[in-house]
Amino acid sequence: MKVRTRFAPSPTGYLHIGGARTALFSWLYAKKMGGKFILRIEDTDRERSTQAAVDAITDGMEWLGLEHDEGPFYQTDRYDRYKEVIQQLLDQGNAYYCNCSRERLDKMREEQMANRQKPKYDGCCRDKGLDAAEDTVVRFKNPLDGEVIINDHVRGNVAISNQQLDDLIIERSDGNPTYNLTVVVDDWDMEITHVIRGDDHLNNTPRQINIFKALGAAIPEYAHIPMINGPDGKKLSKRHGAISVMQYHEDGYLTEAVINYLVRLGWSHGDQEIFSLDEMIEKFDIKDINKSSSSLNIEKLQWLNQQYMIKLDPVYVAEQLAFYMLEHGINIENGPKLTDVVKQLRERSKTLVDMMEASRFFYEDFDEYNAKAAKKQFKQATGPILLELKQQFEVLADWRAAPIHQVVENTVEKLEVGFGKVGQPLRLAVTGTGNSPSIDITLELLGREKTLQRIDKAIQYIGQMG
Repeated sequence: MKVRTRFAPSPTGYLHIGGARTALFSWLYAKKMGGKFILRIEDTDRERSTQAAVDAITDGMEWLGLEHDEGPFYQTDRYDRYKEVIQQLLDQGNAYYCNCSRERLDKMREEQMANRQKPKYDGCCRDKGLDAAEDTVVRFKNPLDGEVIINDHVRGNVAISNQQLDDLIIERSDGNPTYNLTVVVDDWDMEITHVIRGDDHLNNTPRQINIFKALGAAIPEYAHIPMINGPDGKKLSKRHGAISVMQYHEDGYLTEAVINYLVRLGWSHGDQEIFSLDEMIEKFDIKDINKSSSSLNIEKLQWLNQQYMIKLDPVYVAEQLAFYMLEHGINIENGPKLTDVVKQLRERSKTLVDMMEASRFFYEDFDEYNAKAAKKQFKQATGPILLELKQQFEVLADWRAAPIHQVVENTVEKLEVGFGKVGQPLRLAVTGTGNSPSIDITLELLGREKTLQRIDKAIQYIGQMG
């Protein structure tokens, strides 16, 4: 059997983190099994579906590297096929027309709930033999006895009695097919072998299996993945922060880190935390997906991101960093090579946005100093120290870290002050914030001209304080 998986989002918003994990698991399983991964856009909700949402989904998948082998297929292009299958079910006696009014259905539901019964359609029109009319819907004739067994790869065998199910609507009165019908037809026609999706779909699965059976179609294997919760253990929502995949991109996370983070949300392989893409494909198996819900942990994602910034080629990380620099109007031609900056900042930054902000002083002049740092470091006695440094830097023949460090040491000895009295004011003078890699490396990357200009500026600032 050639494995064929699918990701089938509704284009009513961005690609959220739960959907991205479902897509990843489906993609990984197809890759591991040498199969195909299909992208299907379930856009039958015409009022809420938008092209912008389609673009957001495809952009998110492209950024994650989850390339589809077939598609995207749009359900709105397949209405003729759905009508054909609905007619087949009617002709077979597996579906019927129903003209129950909204008022009748609402009253029935209220009575069932008052009697503590599970609300479901009572089969009123099941054997009436009605014809199509303006106000009729088409209902699937669900079996009245027996049970549906779902051989779920995550949950094990799940048995649902057909008496718990009702005759669901498969075509609305306006002629539009419903979700459970379109999904079955698509999975059948696209020869989907494995449906990997969130466990919020579990209640749909027995209904869909019964439709498959009525059509004489091959039934896919199922794996229902537990939901992702927020850090507080509650259902994931916007209050928990970034839940759109592209928000993680905007926040400065590497694709590799987000993929690694997603795969570990509900799947594990021993105690291993960091996986290359090849390792994920090799080791992933749907039977190893956890049965319990997982929770977002941003600290874990930040740790992973930093590990990837450290281990990946600095040239590659610099290419990713350049995107953020340009997005924020920072001219990367006006300073050191980005690869050199990455090497110095990757162990000090959690995200590429952190790295961008920490490196800004290399490329842009600043108008003011961090107030708290300036109050602590810039004293009247600091002026002569900076002046001494400036005079030595002006005649320094070799502008590299080691000679620069020697100048700082010489100043400490000559003025008989502690290293902190020299290094920290110097760092604040050239960065504006007082945060940077080691001062000698910082000055080497900054260059002689900018270093001298900024020391001059600091001396003037201290003079004005007096």
